Amino acid sequence: MANRNYFAVFAIVNNGFSDIVMDAARSAGARGGTVISARGTISKEAEKLYNVLLHPEKEIVLILVDETVKDNVLHSIYKEVGFSSTGQGITFALPVDEVVGIVEVNKLKK
Repeated sequence: MANRNYFAVFAIVNNGFSDIVMDAARSAGARGGTVISARGTISKEAEKLYNVLLHPEKEIVLILVDETVKDNVLHSIYKEVGFSSTGQGITFALPVDEVVGIVEVNKLKK
């Protein structure tokens, strides 16, 4: 495996918005992702303070990306389903220490 730096991009959005997340991520260079069903919680005080209504059913989209496209993927997702949108998404990335099982795109084309 080549010495590359990977990041796990997490997008937490309201239920039904994972396709929009993946479309945005692919347009910025991501190849695929995994959707996990989840349930969000927030205190009533926080709902009032931030003037938001929480939709408890969530989807977490986990996308492994090369560092060269990480920032573009993050910003593309947030542009489409950021917190002020109906998707009410938050997106963040964490570094990944080791990766196995990744096939380079140019190897797939051969």
